[in-house]
Amino acid sequence: MIPTSVDFSVLLAFMETDTVAILGPQNAVMAHVLSHLANELHVPLLSFTALDPSLSPLQYPYFVQTAPNDLFQMTAIAEIVSFYGWTEVIAIYSDDDQSRNGVTALGDKLAERRSRISYKAALPPDPAAKRSQVQDELIKILGMESRVIVLHTFSKTGLLVFDVAQSLGMMEKGFVWIATTWLSTVLDSSLTLSPKVANSIQGVLTFRPHTRDSKGRKDFESRWNKLSNGSIGLNPYGLYAYDTVWMIAHALKLFFDQGNTISFSNDSNLSNLGGGILNLGALSIFDGGSKLLSNILQTNMTGLTGPIQFSTDRSPLYPSYEVINVIENGYQLIGYWSNYSGLSIVPPETLYGKPANRSSSSQRLLSTVVWPGGVTVKPRGWVFPNNGRYLRIGVPSRVSYRDFVSKVNGTDDVRGYCIDIFLAAIKLLPYAVPYKFIPFGDDHKNPSYAELVNQITAGKFDAVIGDIAIVTNRTRAVDFTQPYTESGLVVVAPVKKLNSNEWAFLRPFTPWMWVVTSTFFLVVGAVVWILEHRINDEFRGPPKKQIVTVLWFSFSTMFFAHRENTVSTLGRVVLIIWLFVVLIINSSYTASLTSILTVQQLSSPIKGIDSLVTSNERIGYQVGSFAENYLIEELNIAKTRLIALGSPEEYARALINGTVAAVVDERPYVDLFLSEYCQFSIRGQEFTKGGWGFAFPRDSPLAIDMSTAILTLSENGDLQKLHSKWLARKVCGSQISESGSEQLQIQSFWGLFLICGVACFLALFIYFCMMLRQFSRYSPEVSDPSIGASSRSRRIQTFLSFADDKVDDWKSKLKRKRDDELSNGYAKEDESVVGSQRMYIS
Repeated sequence: MIPTSVDFSVLLAFMETDTVAILGPQNAVMAHVLSHLANELHVPLLSFTALDPSLSPLQYPYFVQTAPNDLFQMTAIAEIVSFYGWTEVIAIYSDDDQSRNGVTALGDKLAERRSRISYKAALPPDPAAKRSQVQDELIKILGMESRVIVLHTFSKTGLLVFDVAQSLGMMEKGFVWIATTWLSTVLDSSLTLSPKVANSIQGVLTFRPHTRDSKGRKDFESRWNKLSNGSIGLNPYGLYAYDTVWMIAHALKLFFDQGNTISFSNDSNLSNLGGGILNLGALSIFDGGSKLLSNILQTNMTGLTGPIQFSTDRSPLYPSYEVINVIENGYQLIGYWSNYSGLSIVPPETLYGKPANRSSSSQRLLSTVVWPGGVTVKPRGWVFPNNGRYLRIGVPSRVSYRDFVSKVNGTDDVRGYCIDIFLAAIKLLPYAVPYKFIPFGDDHKNPSYAELVNQITAGKFDAVIGDIAIVTNRTRAVDFTQPYTESGLVVVAPVKKLNSNEWAFLRPFTPWMWVVTSTFFLVVGAVVWILEHRINDEFRGPPKKQIVTVLWFSFSTMFFAHRENTVSTLGRVVLIIWLFVVLIINSSYTASLTSILTVQQLSSPIKGIDSLVTSNERIGYQVGSFAENYLIEELNIAKTRLIALGSPEEYARALINGTVAAVVDERPYVDLFLSEYCQFSIRGQEFTKGGWGFAFPRDSPLAIDMSTAILTLSENGDLQKLHSKWLARKVCGSQISESGSEQLQIQSFWGLFLICGVACFLALFIYFCMMLRQFSRYSPEVSDPSIGASSRSRRIQTFLSFADDKVDDWKSKLKRKRDDELSNGYAKEDESVVGSQRMYIS
C-alpha cells in the first residue's frame, strides 16, 4: 500500500520488485501519475480514496476506484439543492485535482437541474491554506447573494473554514452549509470533538458512504476498537480499504485457479530510457496483468461494506450515501441518496428490488433538518447582499397612456398604475429590497418593449417593470412574475349607430336564415301531412281544406299552437324533433330582438380579426408594442399594411380620415382609448390571451417571491383598488354592446336543420316502404308480370288512389271488389256446367 505522501523514487523502488497489484494512492495527484505507469506495466492500481471523477477508465484502464467517486457525491448534492428549491450555490474547494474536478462535476449536475454555481472560491491545497486566505474568501462571499455554500476539501482546511465562518457570523440563521464526505470522516474518526470545533459545524449537512449493517461489520468494528484501544474511530473508508485488500486476494486466488502463473517481461519503451536516477529500465511488464484486472472487475462477493460488484463503467454497483445533519449533541441521519432511487428516507437496499422511481414523493423526502442558527425552517438560500448596490429596475419612459407608467417631468421619478402595483408587492416581501428606477426611452416616443426586456440579458437592468406583455419570445430570455392584469389584442374600428325602424323585427336573422327557416316550416308540415293523411281524419278532406291544413299546421308550430293530433309513430317523431328546433330558433330570435330593441346597435364592415386579415386595408398598431411582430409573424400580414401610431390622438385621426381601417392594440390601452372616443368600438373578441407582468433574470428567486406578493394583492382586493384609482373611466354608452348588431346566421343552426332534414327523409322512406308493402299485399295484380304495358297507367292510378284513400276505406273497397269477383267467378262456373250438360244430352 502506498502512503499519502511518498517520494516517487522510493515508490519506483518498490515497483522494481515484480509488483502484480498496487493498493493506493490516497490522493488524485499521485493517482494520475501512477495510472500512466500502471498502464505501461499492466499492473492493476486500486484506490478507495483517490476518487477524482476525471480518472476515467478509458484513459486509465488499469486504475480501479473501489469506493464511489466524487461524481456520485456531487450528484447527491445537486439533488439536495434541487429538492429544497435553491438555484445558486457557492463552491469553496482546495485547488488540487480531486477537489477542482469534483466542483466541475457539481456544476454539470446542477446545470442539469436548472441551478448553477454562482462563485467558486479556490483555496490553497490542503493543508497549506492559511487563516487570512480563508477569511479573505469568506468576506467576498458575505457580499454575494447566494447563501448556499458547498465545501469540498479535506479535514484540516475544512475545519479552518468553519472556524473562520463562525467568527464572521456565517454559521447563523439564513446560511446553508453542505460539506462533502471529509466531514463525516472527521465525525467518525474522532471519538470526541473539541467544543470549539463542535460549535463551528452546527447545522451543517454532510455525506457518509452508505454501508449495510451486518454481523461481519459489527464483529470487525469490535475487533478494531480492541486493537486501537478506542483511540480512533473507524470510518467507511477503512471498511473499503479492508474490502479492497480482500478483493485483490480473491482475484489472485482465481488467477491461480485458472492455471495462470506470475511472470514478467522487459518493457522496451522503458529499457531505452536507461538507468538514470529513476532507474526506469529496471521495471517489468506483468504478463498476467490483463487477466488479473479482469478477475478484479468480475468480483462478486460480500464484504464489510456490503455486496461488492462493478457496473459496466467500473463504478461500484449502486453507489449510495447517508445524508447527515450535524446537531448540538452530535449528528442525526436525515435520509439517504442512491444512484438508483435518489433521495429517500429508507435505506436504499430496500428499494433495489423495486422499479426505479426517482419522482416518487415517498422516496424524495428527507427528515427535518436543524439548519445553522438552530432553525428548522428551510432557509431561503439567498439574500440581497449588503454591499451598497441597488437593484437596477428598468422602467419604460412612455409618452402616451401615461396612466400606466410615466416619468415625472423634469425628474427621474416614475409613477403610474404599474409602479403602484410594484411598490405594493415589494412591501409584502419578508425582506428589504434596495432598488432604483431607471427610465428607458428617449422621451419622444414609446420605447421598444422588446429592447427593454433584452436589457436584462445584457446585464444593464436587474429587473424591468411596467406594462410588459408576457409573450413567448420574451419568456425564453427572462422570467416573468404572475400576471397582475389580463391583456389581449383586440381590433378597434369606426362604427355607426343603427337606429330602430318599422322593419327592426327582421334584423335578428339574415335573409338566408329567413328563407331556410320558412322552407323548413313548409317541408315539415308537408311531411307530417303525408305521414298522417291515410290514418288521421284531421288531415283529410277536400284539396283546398288540406292545403289550408298543411299551412296552418306548419306555422302554428312556431308558437306550439297546432291543434291537430298526430296519430302515426313516424309523424310524432318528426314533430318532436321539429318542435325542439323551433324552441331553439324562437329563443335565439327573442334574445336577439330584445338586444336590438333595448341596446344601442353599432355597425362596421370590420367584424373582427378574421375579416381584417382577409381584407387589404391598412392596420394601425402602437409604437413599441409586440402587436407588430404578432401581426407579421403569426397572422402573415404584410408589413406594408401596418402603420405605427404613437398616441390615442393619432389613433383617432387615423381612423377618422381613413389612414387605417382599424387599430390592433392590447385591451387595457383600448379601454382607455374608448373612454374618450365613443365613435369607435371593439370589433369581435380578443384574439390573444395574456397578461402583464414584471420581468427578472432567468431563475431569479425574486420573481417567485414577487409572484406570491402579487397573488396576495389579488386576494385581498388591493389590485382592484389600484385599478380603480388609475384606470376607472366613464364608459361610453356606445360601448355597452358593440357586437349586438351581429345577425344570426344559418351557420349557427345548420346542425339543427340537418338533424331535422335527415329525420324527415328517413320518416318518408320508411313510410313509403311500408305503403308499397301494403299495396302489394292488398293488390297482388300489381306485381303480376302478365299485365301488359297498356295497363300501367291504370296501376299508377290505383296506387295513387290507394295512397289517397284512408286505410280502412281501401280495405273495405278491396273486400267488396274481391267479393264481386268471387261472385262473378261462381256465375261463370255455373254457366259452364250447364253448357257441358247440354252438349252431353245432345
